[in-house]
Amino acid sequence: MTTIARATDTLTRDALTVLQPGFTGTTAPDWLLRRLGEGLASVGLFGRNIATAEQLAALTAQLRAEREDVLVAIDEESGDVTRLEVRTGSSFPGNLALGAVDDVGLTQEVAAELGRRLAACGVNLNWAPSADVNSNPDNPVIGVRSFGAATDLAARHTAAYVTGMQSAGVAACTKHFPGHGDTAVDSHHAMPRIDVDAAVLAERDLVPFRAAIAAGSRAVMSAHILVPALDPDRPATLSRRILTDLLRGELGYDGLIVTDGMEMRAIAGTYGIERGSVLAVAAGADAICVGGGLSDEDTVRRLCDALVAAVRSGELPEERLADAAERVRALARWTTAHRTDAPGAEAAGGHGDGDVGLRAARRAVRVTGAEGFTPLTDPPYVAALTPVANIAVGDETPWGIAAELLRMLPGTETGSFTGPDAGREVLAAAGPRRVVAVVRDEHRHPWMAAALDVLLAARPDTIVVEMGVPGAEPRGALHLATHGAARVCGRAAAEVIAGV
Repeated sequence: MTTIARATDTLTRDALTVLQPGFTGTTAPDWLLRRLGEGLASVGLFGRNIATAEQLAALTAQLRAEREDVLVAIDEESGDVTRLEVRTGSSFPGNLALGAVDDVGLTQEVAAELGRRLAACGVNLNWAPSADVNSNPDNPVIGVRSFGAATDLAARHTAAYVTGMQSAGVAACTKHFPGHGDTAVDSHHAMPRIDVDAAVLAERDLVPFRAAIAAGSRAVMSAHILVPALDPDRPATLSRRILTDLLRGELGYDGLIVTDGMEMRAIAGTYGIERGSVLAVAAGADAICVGGGLSDEDTVRRLCDALVAAVRSGELPEERLADAAERVRALARWTTAHRTDAPGAEAAGGHGDGDVGLRAARRAVRVTGAEGFTPLTDPPYVAALTPVANIAVGDETPWGIAAELLRMLPGTETGSFTGPDAGREVLAAAGPRRVVAVVRDEHRHPWMAAALDVLLAARPDTIVVEMGVPGAEPRGALHLATHGAARVCGRAAAEVIAGV
């Protein structure tokens, strides 16, 4: 008989309360509803759980019927990382596009409208924004998810995003503390390491988090990264020096500390999820995020049992677990008090602007070489030079501009290409049509740069659309940098090409 089966004692309820698990399907399974009755206080949603806004609203209502104050969390950064619109692409540009516009009022508007849409579906905790300063241009996992490489820029837009999101009654969760921007490794796959001294971290990476705390961010998410200047032995998620001494002590943060996904290889592959969860709570984390990959009842049972056993053995102080659980409940109380269907909430939040995402995307497009450019009237061939998607983005979400150009220029054709022969393959597929080459982070992919070399040598009139971080020199008859691959970024670029 497992510890969890009794599920009535305070210790077990507290252990359940600190978990933020996921599940499969578009309705809540019986085991999840039962756990909500036994103390589980949070549920994490992913793209696999969402079909439509109406279905999502029904799902969250199903969860609230079991526990009215349940925290329903989602990873909705907008831009490249979307769960609400995982199959169509986001109606909002991501952080890099907002940073490129650099209008904090616009960033706040975008976050408020996104928050309103989340709240309307019953979601009250968003694992966003990314406050990471993208100081390493080769970063494989942050990139367009960051507001940019400048510290002050990232700080002011992080604060604006937090303010906008929370104005809609949805708690923001600022990530990835103490900053994932200067990494060359994706923590989904292995343990990244940041080798800079503490002074650089304080002046560069910590500044946006200070801004988020000042703006009242209700939650902060830890990063699975090793930062030897702060703790030479343990990654941030498992480090008391980083979560308790730095974040709580030095930065004065008093809200909820959430871990990044514990099944990511940086933790699961080195400590295991049970041991990692115990160490994280002991270090100062209040909520254990798990469910992106592991999404079954057994995972919840294993983690709950591990926490209970650690308290009983003396490894995890009972008061630390109780404090973590109370912080989860405190956030639940905040979201209940700020629900947008509460009396007066609509007046406080306003009615929103459904077009703000497209307006922002249009403002983010940077055009090079437009002097002699004539908008296309004949349907082109759109060649997507497609890199492997990082896990945070996923490969479910469509990207590019072909769908938008097809709507504006009927007959447009498209294909996806990758590898050393991509350039020649595009030329063969395109035939006489004008080529529009769509790339993502050309500066990070030598094969992509080589493909453009081949295309531009043979077809100098090729139009290039960069939908990642614009790190390479602009080239092509026309070069458009969209600062992200959201659906609205594709539409904004297509409008320039078609002269709409």
